[in-house]
Amino acid sequence: MPLQKRTIRSFVRRDGRLTGGQRQALQNYWPHFGIDGGQPAVLDFTRVFANEHPVYLEIGFGNGDYLLHCARSRPQHNFVGIEVYASGVGQVLQAAAEQQLSNLRVLRHDAIEVLRQQIALNSLAGIYLLFPDPWPKKRHHKRRIVQDSFVQLVRARLQAGGFLHMATDWQPYAEHMLQVMQGHADFCQQPGEGPFSVRPDDRPLTRFEKRGQKRGHLIYDLHFNLDSAVEPH
Repeated sequence: MPLQKRTIRSFVRRDGRLTGGQRQALQNYWPHFGIDGGQPAVLDFTRVFANEHPVYLEIGFGNGDYLLHCARSRPQHNFVGIEVYASGVGQVLQAAAEQQLSNLRVLRHDAIEVLRQQIALNSLAGIYLLFPDPWPKKRHHKRRIVQDSFVQLVRARLQAGGFLHMATDWQPYAEHMLQVMQGHADFCQQPGEGPFSVRPDDRPLTRFEKRGQKRGHLIYDLHFNLDSAVEPH
């Protein structure tokens, strides 16, 4: 029997300790806000949210600062977040329940597998990828989530006119992201100063971003829109 090729993941799972509140939130609120990952069935967002509002996806939401902000400030939109770390998922579940955010759902699974198996073609209005692991060592660059194959997955799941918004505080990774995106003619970059996009006014500073700024890191935003004239998949 031939050996199955091992999938290279963009993360290494190191779950920290859960607080009592996070553990309780995972137990109590997952049935309402959670979506099981790794399922072969494609999600029907109209059924998931009981409405036909636009759906936005955040990949790797961390502690959920931006995901929660979006769900609170844009009740006319639906938001799905993917995160592999239980502590972040528990924190978001707890906040979603306390704030009664009916327009928010979360998955705890590998984002690439979710995109491939569970997100329907042409179903997303936008995708956020904020401060993914930069994997700075050259031998680890193959683990970076932003690769041609990732952009192809994103392009197929976005609606015409949808967007991919990325941000990083690691300049070499920002340059890598830009190079990858420039190889996909269906995407048009929103301009800014120099080669990167303008930081959107509505994006609050997350704890991760503040920590990077304290270390003197610059923040690089890359916002690309899928050409509205492209043919859907």
